[in-house]
Amino acid sequence: MNQEVPELSRRRLLLIGLLSWLSMLGVDFFLHGGLLAKLYAEPSPFLLPPSDAFRRIPLGYVAALLLCVLLLWLMRRLALVGSRQGLAFGLRLGALTGGTAVLGLLSISTAGLSLLVGWLIAQTLEMGVAGMVAGGGFAGQRLLTLFLRVVSLLLFLVAVTIAMQSVGLAPAGGSP
Repeated sequence: MNQEVPELSRRRLLLIGLLSWLSMLGVDFFLHGGLLAKLYAEPSPFLLPPSDAFRRIPLGYVAALLLCVLLLWLMRRLALVGSRQGLAFGLRLGALTGGTAVLGLLSISTAGLSLLVGWLIAQTLEMGVAGMVAGGGFAGQRLLTLFLRVVSLLLFLVAVTIAMQSVGLAPAGGSP
């Protein structure tokens, strides 16, 4: 059963949105710059050359922002409160939005199945983490606490990604 959603000021809602989006970007950096980076290093007629892809990263971050807005809007409309509810909803929404994109690309592109499955998993996890952050914020968690958790997660994921690239577990500059 959904809890009562407290009324949020515009400022608080914007800060929750910003923190949710930053959490998505941290997970995105780790997955695409670390775990999935080898997939971007493989030759593919589907992918842009690395230098072109690198210049277009901001477009991907804007896309993540739009998905984050959708996530927050739906969570507010559905009265989803709490980190667990946010995580569960974010995972489901991420799987659905990522799944539709992957199926669409699979039907019309030369993208490899491993790359598309990686994207589906990434979309699902990114939305799950963002939902968890938003749910905590909607439940009244102190913004400073939420901020410290998101920044800690972000720093940890960036450090792990850089370490993976430094020891050769991921190619450096492999993020799309």
